[in-house]
Amino acid sequence: MTPKIAHFLSSSSPATPCLVLDLDRVAENYAALQTAFPRARIFYALKANPARPILERLVALGASFDAASWEEIELCLAAGATPDRVSFGNTIKKAASIRRARAAGIDLFVFDSIEELEKIAGNAPGARVFCRLVVATDGAAFPLARKFGTGTDMALELMQRARELGLVPYGLSFHAGSQQTAPDAHEAAIGQVAMLFDDLEKSGIKLGMINMGGGFPTRYHEEIPPIAHFGQRIGHALDYHFGNDMPEIFVEPGRFLVGDAAVVESEVVLVSHRSKTDPVRWVYLDIGRFGGLSETEGEGTKYRITTPHDGGADGPVIIAGPTCDSADTLYEYTSVHMPLALRAGDRVVIHATGAYVTTYATTGFNGFKPLDEHYL
Repeated sequence: MTPKIAHFLSSSSPATPCLVLDLDRVAENYAALQTAFPRARIFYALKANPARPILERLVALGASFDAASWEEIELCLAAGATPDRVSFGNTIKKAASIRRARAAGIDLFVFDSIEELEKIAGNAPGARVFCRLVVATDGAAFPLARKFGTGTDMALELMQRARELGLVPYGLSFHAGSQQTAPDAHEAAIGQVAMLFDDLEKSGIKLGMINMGGGFPTRYHEEIPPIAHFGQRIGHALDYHFGNDMPEIFVEPGRFLVGDAAVVESEVVLVSHRSKTDPVRWVYLDIGRFGGLSETEGEGTKYRITTPHDGGADGPVIIAGPTCDSADTLYEYTSVHMPLALRAGDRVVIHATGAYVTTYATTGFNGFKPLDEHYL
């Protein structure tokens, strides 16, 4: 938690649940990414958190944007981004959305199938396109591999077909998985891309771009490699495979830029013992999976939670949300201890919640309104 956020929470006592994000931390993360990847254009992935203040700050910093829908493109343009700084980065797009994007000046579209490629050709003639490859995602908390991407053999045919359809076969992309903690995955993918670059050049297609996707991690409970480590390893791989014939490099961070820039403050609704013989207490918060903490599904993302009583005696707990749904349980099998002094009415802080919280919140399941948002 940054000092700015701490001061806001102590001086304002906002209604809970609420998310509080420090825009200066977003700017610091952006600068760190620029230093780690000096050759890359940074396309912020809006899906992590599309709040207008974040977009406006990133526009001012010179960022580009990875949009997954026409609605996200509209958000980028409304925040001041020019069309040349927006990529339509979803492999699944409605024809109407492609037409709107093209009419607005968007010139960069992704695909991973012949059907999507033909749809782009019919609705955005002459546009630049890039093909998303499926790559190994070992080391990622959220692999993403099954739903997106195609193999290199099909990608070769698709890029050749793109040229035949009057599109500009511009580049290749991959995603090494979200919350990826192992740069080995990027290195292996770059080698895969380099071979396809060579094969396409032999067929008369000279590509100009590699989009390495996002997935760079933010710190939750466990330590993670610094972004400089990713930059060094990935930079060496690019130099090895491309040397002086370096294409344009794109990265699409979401979580890395905003994840550790925010916290959620939540009220404890109930602390209860469900059995006389079980020492495990149930702690119910006023935010749960349906309130925005969806990445706790499968207890995958383990958020750090601090309380006013930290440092005293503690014991094991199960943490759940407030709704009348048994799926709204955050941590049941993960070992979590909280202070024995914790009571209903206490406020707790859930750290590193800047990414995939506001956008995952429901619009009112069980009548609970979405969490309030504060951008500082």
